[in-house]
Amino acid sequence: MRRLDRRGVWWQFPAVSTDKLRMLKALLRGYGSCVVAYSGGVDSVFLAYVAHEVLGDRMLAAIADSPSLPRRELQEALTLAERHGIPVRVVRTQEFANPHYVANPENRCYFCKRELFVELVPIAREGGFAVIAYGENASDTGDHRPGAGAAAEFQVRAPLKEAGLTKEDIRALSAQSGLPTADKPQMACLSSRVPYGEAVTPQKLQMIEDAEVVLRDLGFHDVRVRHHELKPVPGQPERHLARIEVGSAELAHLLEEELRTRVTDALRRLGYSQVTLDLRGYRRGSVNEGHGLTPPVGG
Repeated sequence: MRRLDRRGVWWQFPAVSTDKLRMLKALLRGYGSCVVAYSGGVDSVFLAYVAHEVLGDRMLAAIADSPSLPRRELQEALTLAERHGIPVRVVRTQEFANPHYVANPENRCYFCKRELFVELVPIAREGGFAVIAYGENASDTGDHRPGAGAAAEFQVRAPLKEAGLTKEDIRALSAQSGLPTADKPQMACLSSRVPYGEAVTPQKLQMIEDAEVVLRDLGFHDVRVRHHELKPVPGQPERHLARIEVGSAELAHLLEEELRTRVTDALRRLGYSQVTLDLRGYRRGSVNEGHGLTPPVGG
């Protein structure tokens, strides 16, 4: 199956075994009811869509709202759910009240996912939902995913993974279902742009979000703005460096003088003292480089 994506590029989706989809539906049917941890990304949208198809009003999509979620992502996720009749609830999580999360250790995602599941357990209990499910898939095996540890603690199910559905499978089935997320770029929370060991703060995440909006509004598809703290200078305010990653096919465009100047000026207005371009381009999990960690999906 081929589909023209939002950049005008044709995507070729692989054929998917119908056995995997049947297994996914059987798993969801077997739950009887469930709450889906919903983010608006490729995996969780597909899971919520199929869960709603199978369970109807015996499912609920719950999306965690915090400074680590871009406003556009939240709005797009809510709009998509409304378009497909998927019941959705916004849950305001409090991971920034946890000093372990703010300290930004290598297992930061554990504290984030744990906070989410702490919030979802009473929602599931009060609503009579038998199972909490999230969007881990079969391609995630072997990745650095501390959040999976939190899922195991709370007995959260990963039906996409259990059905053997890979990321490519999910994109293909999403395209067949007419979901706009079929060709959506990999996404991860804004906190993933801050190097481990540098504190995560709402102020930093707002700078990152605004910087990525600048690049996306200029037409860039695969975008990360990595936020680095510069060495303090006595008597001067904090200084920040933006390390831009875009898709390898988009690098030449960003290197055009006029566009490069526009981006640099815009990011400096946001508070970045220095603006750099990573010539290796966007690659999943570059935040893990030098830490001996397998890249997380979408990082």
